[in-house]
Amino acid sequence: MDIRNIAIIAHVDHGKTTLTDALLRQTNSIAEGVSMDSDTLEQERGITIYSKNAAVEYKGTKINIVDTPGHADFGSEVERVLRSIDSVLLIVDAQEGPMPQTRFVLKKSLELGLKPIVVINKIDKPAADPAKCEEDVLELFLDLGASDEQADFNVIYAIGREGIAKRNLDDDSKDLTPLLDAILEFVPLASTHEQAEEPLKLQAFNLAYDNFLGRMAVARIYEGVVHEAEQVFIKTPDGVTRTGKLTKVFTFHGLDRVEAKEAQAGDIVLIAGLPDIFIGETVCAKEDAVPLPAIAIDEPTITLSFIVNNSPFAGREGKFVTTRQIREYLERELEVNVGLRVDFSQSDRFIVSGRGELHISILLENMRRAGYELQVSQPHVITREENGVKMEPFEEVIVDTPSEFQGPVIERLGMRSFALTDLRDNGATVRLTFEGPTRGLLGYRTQFVIDTKGEGILSSRVIGFKKYAGEIRKRQVGSMISMTTGKTLGFSLFNLQDRGTLYVGPATAVYEGQVIGNTAKGEEMSVNPTKGKQLTNMRASGSDEAITLIHPYLITIERGLEIIAEDEYLEITPKSVRIRKQALTDSDRAKAKRGS
Repeated sequence: MDIRNIAIIAHVDHGKTTLTDALLRQTNSIAEGVSMDSDTLEQERGITIYSKNAAVEYKGTKINIVDTPGHADFGSEVERVLRSIDSVLLIVDAQEGPMPQTRFVLKKSLELGLKPIVVINKIDKPAADPAKCEEDVLELFLDLGASDEQADFNVIYAIGREGIAKRNLDDDSKDLTPLLDAILEFVPLASTHEQAEEPLKLQAFNLAYDNFLGRMAVARIYEGVVHEAEQVFIKTPDGVTRTGKLTKVFTFHGLDRVEAKEAQAGDIVLIAGLPDIFIGETVCAKEDAVPLPAIAIDEPTITLSFIVNNSPFAGREGKFVTTRQIREYLERELEVNVGLRVDFSQSDRFIVSGRGELHISILLENMRRAGYELQVSQPHVITREENGVKMEPFEEVIVDTPSEFQGPVIERLGMRSFALTDLRDNGATVRLTFEGPTRGLLGYRTQFVIDTKGEGILSSRVIGFKKYAGEIRKRQVGSMISMTTGKTLGFSLFNLQDRGTLYVGPATAVYEGQVIGNTAKGEEMSVNPTKGKQLTNMRASGSDEAITLIHPYLITIERGLEIIAEDEYLEITPKSVRIRKQALTDSDRAKAKRGS
């Protein structure tokens, strides 16, 4: 059977998953209601976080489909997937056009010499402009240095939600057949007859786990045929060799894995029996075989400390609370999360580096849902020196916002050392393009939602390291710190809410040193949120005033990482997320300030 391998790439929210699910349903590969984004976090957030494999059969050809994340923070997932396929479907919104993450994923595929098929999706939107979108995509291809062959891309128009694709806008189509036909026409065969005759050579690009079979590897077979119970050699990219035996071989049908006795060159398979295999390693039949090139991964851009929770409420909710247990989780995560870096050299903390705030927050969210309890420090960008010059990561930021909000956005980002490089008027909205240090973007997204009243869209991508931009003053509020332990009372919170924004509501357990809100004037303030109303038998005007509390600004992991100060920790447990001072008492904080 012929085999063709494609990856589906897009900006974070261009209907990629909807279109992929419709493709699988049309070929009877998944049932109604089943989705590629099967992870709980993916369904909650509406984004793809982990790359996943599926396969469909169409006109006697097996099409392996790899769904990739669209966010730059998960670039390590995209990087390794693109090495295993032969073409990509680039999905672009007909109204929004190419976005920063579109540029990110497209750049990776062009560098590998792949020729994308462009799918202009959501052509049924009221403000959709497919012709302009196609022009913008061509301009993007040229900006990224695409070859003449790559720039001569094929275009498919689609409505993913309705499962419709067209070669031309005026075609009458009722399903995705034109897209499937385009895949057969433009995606090259995964292997030649000569490759099938060569000795086995495959490379792992993803890992999976099974309770009975242990660690498993998702791999692309580049040469030869893989057999069940075959003795093999495993080679690292630098040539170190060890031996192993395959116990099981699986291929994909729809989203399901199907056990197979053998699989041919070009196919994407799941292999078991190699408990120590890692991503990027080559499995081959001959000891003297040359290993395949290593899978290169972008460097991390931010770093922070993971520390055992030692707050007064430590151990109340978590099942795994010790340094050893946190270390074991991070060691397991490093096996599959190749964009992550962890320094285990310090005894009391682990220095974790990732691609961005979202990358780290997903890791922390998975840890808390697994029963882990810990606290983390404020994120910092990773700097380095080149020829004696201090360098830091810079990002390109694209903002789509109603025209009346462009002033505050330009002003806020300007204060954070971002320069406006482009402004395009799109009628009622404007598209602003900025460049500036990653440092300046940390903690800005919440402010952006406030400034644009929730109507703005902000996207960003790392563009490399540039000269250090100098000091950036981001924090304009102070911390409101509880000076006692107990349960908050509505009477006390009512008097405190005029001083700033509260993070807690009434009847919430707090401890001394916990940050319960911020102060608008920027200074730190110790308060007593457990103070009750003094009872007396004397009546006075206004003493029975009705208490009306403003809804608190509830702390999530992402919000916490954005707003914590340098002398604070974000405490994360399975049920709670709190901000606390590193030194809990006023006297300890005064000593720490004198010491620094």
